[in-house]
Amino acid sequence: MSLQTFTKSISLRRPVAEVFAWHERAGALERLTPPWERVEVLEQTGGIRDGGRVVLRSKVGPFWSRWEVEHRGYDEKRVFRDVLLKGPFAFWEHAHRFKIDSAASCTLTDEINYRLPLGFLGRAGSAFARSKLERLFAYRHAVLAEDLAMVESYGSVRSMRFLVSGASGLVGRALVPFLRSQGHEVIRLVRHKAHGPDEVFWDPEKGVLDLASVRMLDAVVHLAGANVAEGRWTAARREEIRASRVLGTRTLVTALDRLRHRPFVLVTASATGFYGDAGDKKLFESDKRGSGFLADVCEAWEREAAVSRGFGIRVAKLRTGVVLSPAGGALAKLLPLFSAGLGGRISSGNQWMSWISIDDMIGAIYHAVLDQRCNGPVNAVAPEPVTNAEFTATLAHVLRRPAILPVPTAALHLAFGAMADETLLASARVMPGRLTESQFYFRHIRLEQALRHLLGR
Repeated sequence: MSLQTFTKSISLRRPVAEVFAWHERAGALERLTPPWERVEVLEQTGGIRDGGRVVLRSKVGPFWSRWEVEHRGYDEKRVFRDVLLKGPFAFWEHAHRFKIDSAASCTLTDEINYRLPLGFLGRAGSAFARSKLERLFAYRHAVLAEDLAMVESYGSVRSMRFLVSGASGLVGRALVPFLRSQGHEVIRLVRHKAHGPDEVFWDPEKGVLDLASVRMLDAVVHLAGANVAEGRWTAARREEIRASRVLGTRTLVTALDRLRHRPFVLVTASATGFYGDAGDKKLFESDKRGSGFLADVCEAWEREAAVSRGFGIRVAKLRTGVVLSPAGGALAKLLPLFSAGLGGRISSGNQWMSWISIDDMIGAIYHAVLDQRCNGPVNAVAPEPVTNAEFTATLAHVLRRPAILPVPTAALHLAFGAMADETLLASARVMPGRLTESQFYFRHIRLEQALRHLLGR
């Protein structure tokens, strides 16, 4: 098959030097990878300058393919290229071209020349490849534009050193490359032996965490905790959920207290489960806690974090709703059913669901670090919560599938027991009061807008 060309451009209201420098930072590649793609970066060396290499593997359907790419043709503020050495294409060369439009703006053009393997794929293969490229670069350009606009909205932010727990979880996997692409250093707390200066071992349940080897920290983001939606809530499982949050937070806070130079802020994850089942009532940070196991856990969790205030650390407790991403969590679990046309509302569908896109979730964390008005509880949810019936109908619409198979309450109780009452059936119409008051910019206010971005639809 002959060589084909795909080109897509975007105008950016930032100086070319800033846009080019963004691409040179650690985390840029991962930040630009759509969450619906199964991509694992195995190795990165040398950055984007000539001779830099990237090794990754990607999955299409049931098949994994390995890519080995070398960077060539580096010309600062003008162009750099990715050339495929080994991979699924017969030929692949991606040129990133930067053109100055004015002192404060530029145009980025992605130009890809490629040849498909196995010439017999013909037109069908060509159309499939072009469709994937169109979805990929529409997503990349949207993320890049929004991330650069965020830089402008916060003004000059110095490079900071972050400590992050739960970095391997859904939110952590998105947060770490975002912070690095913003020019910050990230140190991750890990449960295995540390493999470099960007990792520190901890055993949260046993109270083991020594930060003596870590240079001065600026901010800590605490995301670690057992998944509440996995398995039935047996007595042992309840204790595991509680301990992972209470003991983990206590271990972290105790270690921070030992530091000579303490971070100025601790952003810790909590959950909208704090409010319990509240029906149709709009809930703000000033509302009291509800009843139930999750409300108990959230209260204890937040109490442990608040201890940090006693030694001069600002604490922002993010009460997080359902984080939407096809890379994990609730949306990832629902996609196979809804893609097959087998989805539907849960029970009556009248229960309120407070959601937030993964991009706004990491944006809210960053905002909580930078904005001192984020002190105490902060509802990390989109401004327009929806009922479960609205959510399922919107997801089916975006996927162009029917949603006519409701899940009865009895079936949920049979499958999940008490967990169903506090997660799937509870109604929490939570509003982002503090984020709104502190002028946080939401990328995704409406559910359909968020789903189309996250799913490339």
